[in-house]
Amino acid sequence: MRKFLLTLKYHGADFVGWQVQPNGHSVQTCLQDALEVFFGHRPDVTGCSRTDSGVHAEGYCAVFEADTDKECKRISLGLNALLPDSVSVWDCSEVPLDFHPRYDAVAKEYIYRLYDGMSPDPFLRGQAWHYKGSLDTERMQAAADKLVGAHDFRSFMASGSKILDTRREIYWCDITRRERLIEIRVCGDGFLYHMVRIIVGTLIFVSKGRLSPEDIPGVLAAEDRSAAGQTAPAEGLYLHKVYYEKPERRSSNEK
Repeated sequence: MRKFLLTLKYHGADFVGWQVQPNGHSVQTCLQDALEVFFGHRPDVTGCSRTDSGVHAEGYCAVFEADTDKECKRISLGLNALLPDSVSVWDCSEVPLDFHPRYDAVAKEYIYRLYDGMSPDPFLRGQAWHYKGSLDTERMQAAADKLVGAHDFRSFMASGSKILDTRREIYWCDITRRERLIEIRVCGDGFLYHMVRIIVGTLIFVSKGRLSPEDIPGVLAAEDRSAAGQTAPAEGLYLHKVYYEKPERRSSNEK
């Protein structure tokens, strides 16, 4: 028996999320369907995390076990021939049998993409959030810098979440602009439910003047969801990379 680690890219608009659900088609189901055709049996697939409906991935990690002599390259090619256009196996490698894609992960990096201005871009539909207005990325970066470090992020967790330990460490939160397209990169040792999307919504509040960068420590200290900003839409969120070795810290100007 061998264990294989797949790195996947997928467009989340076509799915109800990663995990198998009774109310729609999931990425996990899609991958299991392809594996069943390729191997002749249906292996269990374990992912590195859940993703919500509409959320994308550029480096999602999942594992399965199979009693096979097939090479990794052949597995990648075979699965890509069976998967829909919205899912791609980007890499396949063999890992130890005790490897776990979730519990062995030490950090994740998410990217949130949005663009501002009054006119929507049809080529970004479903791939980035269109914010109707002008965003001040300098103010947003000043606020984002105050999120870096170890904090209690309860204020940035969706209401109703049952998680008790809400302390997380953010390694970087960097904002870049290329014309109208804005990317917010957030890397940390773990994330609460909707945490990145609430961070984005809070940075929007800072840009609009509803909060100042200096207010962010108070938002963290409040430990209250109502102290933070809105929850940004799912369509702009991407799971970019899963780290299995701790990433080096970097400052906001090292982009």
